[in-house]
Amino acid sequence: MTPRVDAWLRQASSDLAVARLTAGQGYHPQACYHAGQAAEKALKALLIAAGTKPPYSHSLPQLLEALRPLGVDTAPLDGLQLRQLSRMGSECRNPQAEEAPIDRFDANDSTPALAMAEVVVRFASETLGR
Repeated sequence: MTPRVDAWLRQASSDLAVARLTAGQGYHPQACYHAGQAAEKALKALLIAAGTKPPYSHSLPQLLEALRPLGVDTAPLDGLQLRQLSRMGSECRNPQAEEAPIDRFDANDSTPALAMAEVVVRFASETLGR
């Protein structure tokens, strides 16, 4: 594993840790955001390891699709609702009208977001032999 790939994977793990901490403190929008960031960075680590520059995108489904032609067996991630996790990443940052994200996101959102991110980060780590 190159130092660059390792850096992306370490940051993914760090973002996942922050997501767990914020969820545990009741900051569910922040947990959703950091869970999405962890998954995104883990997928980008895989793309970089495969010798490809990651697309400038926060779309987890798009990043996953970019891995398939590179020979990465992404079947373990196929059942995840990555589109939902991507949407959370943008919707949980800023108020919409009079409603703040803290009013819209709760444990029913952060729990599956964390679960998905954990699967993606673990998949990337195992695929990269870490």
